[in-house]
Amino acid sequence: MTTDPPPGLTRFNTSSDSAARAALREVCASTAWGSDLLAHRPYTTADTLLAASDTATAGLTAGDLAEALAGHPPIGRPKPGDPTSAREQRGMAGASDALKAELLELNLAYQEKFGHVFLICATGRTGEQMRDAVRARIGNTPERERSVVRTELGKINRIRLTRLVHAGECPP
Repeated sequence: MTTDPPPGLTRFNTSSDSAARAALREVCASTAWGSDLLAHRPYTTADTLLAASDTATAGLTAGDLAEALAGHPPIGRPKPGDPTSAREQRGMAGASDALKAELLELNLAYQEKFGHVFLICATGRTGEQMRDAVRARIGNTPERERSVVRTELGKINRIRLTRLVHAGECPP
């Protein structure tokens, strides 16, 4: 028995390259990642798309990873007017001013040490859990942190792609 792909996946597969590229850019700011996913269309299932995303994420160069990170706002400061950013950082919505201030301080220290925004798959995490993660990861070596960041980016990309193919958010 075969099942039809989700409507959003069908739309993604049949969208123009420019529309699909724009949709992918909302998932991940890396041009290389988006180009890799575009090159393998059409996808027969959401799982094949997610597997392609994992492969593309694993293959990102340092420059590609930096480009992807540049598309993410700091934890505790979602992009104004961006529903994706607000949804993913929902755990910060009820955070105290003290926690927000502490996260800002930690974010700045992290960015100074590693040269990029602290990236974590924030979906489902509380503000305290995100703060604790920054505290723990700031002690990482740059090599270890790059590996953790790549893993977190892969998780975020999977969540966003799943939403894209199941919600059908890809423009025609």
